[in-house]
Amino acid sequence: MSAPATLPELQARYGPRYRWLLLLSVMVGTMASIMSSTIVNVAVPDMSHHFALGPSRATWVSSGFMVAMTSSMLTTPWLLSRYGYRRTCYGAVGLLLAGGVVGGLAGNYPLVLAARVAEGLAAGVLQPIPAIIILRAFAPTEQGRASGIFGMGVVLAPALGPSIGGVLVDLFGWRSIFFMVVPFCLAALWLARKFVPVTAPGGGAADRGAALDWRGLVLGTVGTLCLLNGMIELHAGAFALAAALLAGMGAAFGIFLWWQRRLAAQGGAPLMNLALFHYRQFAMGSLVSFIYGTALFGSTYLLPVYMQSGLNLSASYVGTILMPAGLVLAGVLVGVGRLADRLPASLLVSTGLVLLAASFALMVTITLGTSIWWLVAWAILGRIGLGFILPSLNLGAMRGLDKGLIPQGVSAINFLRMLGGAAGVSLCGIVLEWRLAAHGDSFANPVTSPARLAAFNESFLMLAALCALAVVAARQLRPAQGE
Repeated sequence: MSAPATLPELQARYGPRYRWLLLLSVMVGTMASIMSSTIVNVAVPDMSHHFALGPSRATWVSSGFMVAMTSSMLTTPWLLSRYGYRRTCYGAVGLLLAGGVVGGLAGNYPLVLAARVAEGLAAGVLQPIPAIIILRAFAPTEQGRASGIFGMGVVLAPALGPSIGGVLVDLFGWRSIFFMVVPFCLAALWLARKFVPVTAPGGGAADRGAALDWRGLVLGTVGTLCLLNGMIELHAGAFALAAALLAGMGAAFGIFLWWQRRLAAQGGAPLMNLALFHYRQFAMGSLVSFIYGTALFGSTYLLPVYMQSGLNLSASYVGTILMPAGLVLAGVLVGVGRLADRLPASLLVSTGLVLLAASFALMVTITLGTSIWWLVAWAILGRIGLGFILPSLNLGAMRGLDKGLIPQGVSAINFLRMLGGAAGVSLCGIVLEWRLAAHGDSFANPVTSPARLAAFNESFLMLAALCALAVVAARQLRPAQGE
């Protein structure tokens, strides 16, 4: 007798607990992808020295990952519809595994960057899947709880990853951090084979005849690349080239929107269904998601660099400092997940953004003589803020959508968050380098100084301002009358 493979067969085999087994299965793969997106930041200084990279080129280790992840995220609904959950998970986790191995063995920077792009492509496909499952497999009264538990499991990866990764960097060098995803990927492949169905969203068979919107994918990728390179050239002083790239970004995204509207009108399947934005709650959630992504992912690059290059802390010590904040976040997520089933998403998301903004702003109180516990406290405050945002934002934006639009909605809102994140990583690198030069310092100077801390402080204040801006939009994250 063959093992159960379709959604009805698996539900019959495992009963009511199956939805939790399915969530666990996709959680492991997502943990691997999130770990690969954040853990490399601990190794950026060591990698920069190894390959003699400047701050702008080093930033592409993170930015290249973000561009790839952002671009591939919109393909998840198509992949699920064409190949089903299991094959899609197999392919994405396998690519993530290959990227980790190749990156760890790479002998030059272009190969490292190629491995990071491969990991980003895999992460982009994987990350919308758990939210799709939560919104389709769980009752509305359980979705907040499921989101909180899933979030708790997922944040343990970046909470523990930098600590372990920092020790590995100190002991074995930057290469070792690429191999950390390998055991997670192997476990994810085994779980996918056992619990993830071969069927598509909704339980039906996969439709092999569905065509991918390649034009939309190319336009979205070109727009994202033009945005990031335009910002880098703008900072470098190449104003004509920067203007051309930013104009190219506007043109690419403008044509992208036109093409999505036209394809939908012709009865095709666009990457991004613009009908989603007719739902006011989803539109507001998307705006919050973009701004929030800029601040969040920018800080994941800035904070480890600040601790190592600004405060002269070792990579392993940085990981140790960040671990308590990650563990607090895991606990907060469970509690807030339950609240998300009862309280308005606008209240929870706004509260989280205020706390996150406060944590960035309070970084300016840190000096070379400040007790390290204050740094730990501000990091914990920021993670409490994240604990309020993470379970609430997607649920608040998605409630009210037709069930058939959920896969497209999850991918679209994640795309916008990652688009903000891709810009945020570059923005922090550019602003930091700009403020360092303004204060007469550079990373070529091995000794830190109050001037260097001032440059970091101004970068943190920029992130605080972005979070404050997102609060304005989050207050509108409530259903319109009659929606």
